[in-house]
Amino acid sequence: MSTCRALHRTLMALTAGGGLLGLLPAPALAAEAAPVNVTVTDKGCAPNSLTVAAGKSTFAIKNASQRALEWEILDGVMVVEERENILPGFTQKLSATLSAGRYQMTCGLLNNPKGQLIVQATAASAPPGPVSAVDLAGPLAEYKLYVLREVEALVIGTQAFVAAIKANDLAKAQALYAPTRVHYERIEPVAELFSDLDKAIDSRADDYEKRENDPGFVGFHKIEKFLFIDKSTAAAQDTADRLMHDVNELHSRIENLTIPAGKMVGGAADLIEEVAATKITGEEDRYSHTDLWDFQANIDGAQKIYTLLRPLEAKRNPDFVKRVDDNFQDVDVILAKYKSGDGFQTYDKVTESDRRAMKGPITTLAEDLSTLRGQLGLE
Repeated sequence: MSTCRALHRTLMALTAGGGLLGLLPAPALAAEAAPVNVTVTDKGCAPNSLTVAAGKSTFAIKNASQRALEWEILDGVMVVEERENILPGFTQKLSATLSAGRYQMTCGLLNNPKGQLIVQATAASAPPGPVSAVDLAGPLAEYKLYVLREVEALVIGTQAFVAAIKANDLAKAQALYAPTRVHYERIEPVAELFSDLDKAIDSRADDYEKRENDPGFVGFHKIEKFLFIDKSTAAAQDTADRLMHDVNELHSRIENLTIPAGKMVGGAADLIEEVAATKITGEEDRYSHTDLWDFQANIDGAQKIYTLLRPLEAKRNPDFVKRVDDNFQDVDVILAKYKSGDGFQTYDKVTESDRRAMKGPITTLAEDLSTLRGQLGLE
């Protein structure tokens, strides 16, 4: 499907039936209940089944396992809400506005059984937030077009990447690894809506019981290990075929996706928080050290969302807009120091002191962007 026809379909979807209001998250109840506690162990969630009322709930997720984890609420394969990088021994909170129905919870390692989350209907809800459907129609349509262009570029890039692997051209495959992935990293909040594909395309060895040797570990990072550690294209053949299949499937699903307004707005903070919380340590691209490509792609994706929403926020809080503008500029200046040709130097050459200096401005930007959804009334 062409991006023009896809944009037309998006605009039609926004104006048909319930209009854009159907994209907004269900309003929260006036009174917020106490946090719902869930503990994630090495084997799963405790309790393994939770029941909450429809509307806004706050979950307190304790990591009692031996590894950092992410906790997700799933509707089928779709990620409704998530909290990433919960360190062992720590508890983090997640607020989610949920409609009545049955959901699943991820419980640590991807091999672990999923928990059940039952959301029961309630009588009434509070009025909708201050941002109108008309206000969000344009930004949502433009963002859908941006996401479509990026996923189309991801398909094309993956085709070339896989072709190099099939031709046993190790140097070319290594060179194409990072520039191919940037298209995924820019739209990661949308790609992560499809939990099954996100795990297949972008999960790391840490997410599996047997790490690199686990049969469930596939996707970009498995191929990264083959190319940069094992120096083998032959070993990557089957995984490359699977990656191409999954990327094509992602393209197909995104073409028919109506992006939730809350996911778009919250995605700006999610992208920057991921850099600050996990990627800055170098764990994402640990075999190739191409982490700075990912940093820039995440920042590109966040900046696109922010730019689309900036006119709305400027009317409400011009001081906030000025601060975020300055924060983005600071981060861009920092990353520019590490550019090399059309890309970036490898991350293993970035000193620990430089990494710490990077983290401050990136964390500040993430903290400011994390308030954007609330300011626009989409909590």
